[in-house]
Amino acid sequence: MVRPHLPLNALRAFEAAARHLSFTRAAIELCVTQAAVSHQVKLLEERIGVTLFRRLPRGLMITEEGLAMLPILQESFDRMAGMLDRFEGGHLREVLTVGAVGTFTVGWLLARLDDFAEHHPFIDIRLSTNNNRVDIAAEGLDYSIRFGNGAWHDIDAEPLFETPLSALCLPSIARDLKGPEDIIQQRLLRSYRADEWPGWFAQAGITAPPIRGPVFDSSILMVDAAMQGFGVALAPPLMFSRQITAGNLVQPFDITVSRGRYWLTRLKSRMVTPAMQAFRTWLLQHVAATN
Repeated sequence: MVRPHLPLNALRAFEAAARHLSFTRAAIELCVTQAAVSHQVKLLEERIGVTLFRRLPRGLMITEEGLAMLPILQESFDRMAGMLDRFEGGHLREVLTVGAVGTFTVGWLLARLDDFAEHHPFIDIRLSTNNNRVDIAAEGLDYSIRFGNGAWHDIDAEPLFETPLSALCLPSIARDLKGPEDIIQQRLLRSYRADEWPGWFAQAGITAPPIRGPVFDSSILMVDAAMQGFGVALAPPLMFSRQITAGNLVQPFDITVSRGRYWLTRLKSRMVTPAMQAFRTWLLQHVAATN
């Protein structure tokens, strides 16, 4: 694209004056004289052939033409400033946007992020969480860590690890559970995946009762409810190892059921950046240690 010569000084003077609605305050911000700001705005008006301000006795009133130009200039200057801010000590700071299932984020990833920051000090991670429903393209994500079978349309999916589900509850509840069949007498907390508890009971060799417990869209919420004595959760012990180690949560039986695994995913059309490659390499190293 061939760009005409851009009058950057004039555009900057107009943008500052439009924000302040004052040539004087714009001049203070830009460290020039008020006359210089007024002159630059006048040059811009002459170049584009429109009036950008109405000069009033007590300030300025921006015209419709000025209002149409202002947001584009503000966004452009903000983006340029943001680009310059990414340089630090002779290095370019890269931004990496990662979305991840909340359970994985809290139960596994957060405890290891300090190690990533130590080894990659010039990569800034922007981390968002979800309940496994994510649109990588719409959310502008470089990567998404999600749970499932790895079959997503137009998505490159790399397996991380399985996290089998097991019954988790308070120690006080666990003391009353002499065998897996005793769980039937408890309130069963469940996710929106209806086959999980029936699968667990099948693994225990027990006919599953009707499952009518409350439904949670997050294992974090489900396990928190279990820790408050609301019932027995079916969740991955690996993601709640801290609570189990602390004695706040108990896995009363070794019975587990697997319904998928975690995957590192990205759009197939997304070009892999150096920051993305660094994160992938680091993540797979820690996954190997976990496995």
